[in-house]
Amino acid sequence: MRSSSLGLAAFFLSAQLAAFLLAAAPAGPAPLPIAPDIVVAADGSAGFRSIQAALESLPKDNRERRVILVRNGVYHEKVRIDAPFVTLRGESRQGARIEYAQAADAFHKQHDSVGLAVVNITAPAHDFVLENLTVKNTHGVIGPHAFAVFGLADKTVIVDCDVLSQGADTLALWRGRNQNAGATAGTPGLEAGGRSYQARLNICGSVDFVCPRGWSYLADSTITQVNPNATAAIWHDGSKDPDMKFVLRGCRFDGPPEWILSRHHRDAQYFLVDCTFSERMRDRKPYRVIYPLDGGTPSEADLARNRELDPVNRWGERVYYFNCHRDGGDYTWHADNLAAAPGAPAPREITPRWTFAGTWDPERTDQPAVCMIQPIAGGFRLRFTESVTVKGRPRLELQHGAKADYVSGSGSSALQFAINDSSAPVQLDFTEGVILATEATATLRLASPSLPRADASCVAKTDRRRRER
Repeated sequence: MRSSSLGLAAFFLSAQLAAFLLAAAPAGPAPLPIAPDIVVAADGSAGFRSIQAALESLPKDNRERRVILVRNGVYHEKVRIDAPFVTLRGESRQGARIEYAQAADAFHKQHDSVGLAVVNITAPAHDFVLENLTVKNTHGVIGPHAFAVFGLADKTVIVDCDVLSQGADTLALWRGRNQNAGATAGTPGLEAGGRSYQARLNICGSVDFVCPRGWSYLADSTITQVNPNATAAIWHDGSKDPDMKFVLRGCRFDGPPEWILSRHHRDAQYFLVDCTFSERMRDRKPYRVIYPLDGGTPSEADLARNRELDPVNRWGERVYYFNCHRDGGDYTWHADNLAAAPGAPAPREITPRWTFAGTWDPERTDQPAVCMIQPIAGGFRLRFTESVTVKGRPRLELQHGAKADYVSGSGSSALQFAINDSSAPVQLDFTEGVILATEATATLRLASPSLPRADASCVAKTDRRRRER
């Protein structure tokens, strides 16, 4: 790469990008409604100094929502998430930082047990939540692959984070990739491709640096390209199901002069809603990659690569816009065209639930609720509308003031409470503990203390949720 290009990119990254990210940084998330299960502090003031050590303390067959709080500090380490239902949350977005220099080519030459990114989400680690911290690959070379987050799990949530690299594939959630089929086979979730939800992120990188496979929803985020020679900022692989899509809503794009929006090697489907682009954007609409990349005369090897990709490019260019604008004037291909999309969705219909075809709603705010009460020997069994996790000592209040103690069931949809009293239950008592949803969502959802009628049944609600999945 020419030295002038490197100088331009370095200047852009250090000055314009820094100011842009700082100005765009939103307020942090709501305070945790519960105490964390594990605290990590680099200064040794908590149970763990290392994030990886904290993660390794969790059983790989974990069934409960486990919250790890990372105190402010710079953690010079790569981390690997193996257990499902983990929340990794920073004390503050700028203060809690996971930083590591990892070039992808160096990893491929000499593998380690952690992974090729700074944060590595393995296939069994479904329902993972990453929030309120910074993940930075400090490899520091503009252009080559340098992953910040790499994931093979289903139902991944990343919110209120800075995800940074100067290389390619900064944020790569790749469940469904053929090369990783051995790792994902038999793990919970959709096999063809993962589901991911991201909101309020700052992301920067070089080429294809936001590159999900499967179904992905990204909202209210800044996406900044740092490579003046890059061929695209965003990328998608939706080739295994015509419903796969990458939705970007309320996102702001920027980059060096003549930055390019998007490309794809395999079938892709983009929905861009309420997005804005800097004036420096090149007038080049999203495109399929055809070799050679410079548009010259193809070699036999180029022709072979193109033929290899032809079978996974069956559905044509599928890029849909609504209310997207470029500073200094729109290009013709920015025109609203949702009417041409499958089902012609209205803008208000393009939600996370719609993105995932009703199988998952990471923005749901409803409370897990008791849907059936079963008297059993020595107490009661409460069945909930979904899997729940118990924290502390919630109790079940009965008529006349007696209270049953929680006994077992956390990580399932049925909790057992013990008491030698047949009085009717009145409500759940959260004075000394809480119950919350186990599933990954954008915010923790606490259960309702209310109870249903004695003759209530969970059958209808359970059947509905099974159909949605």
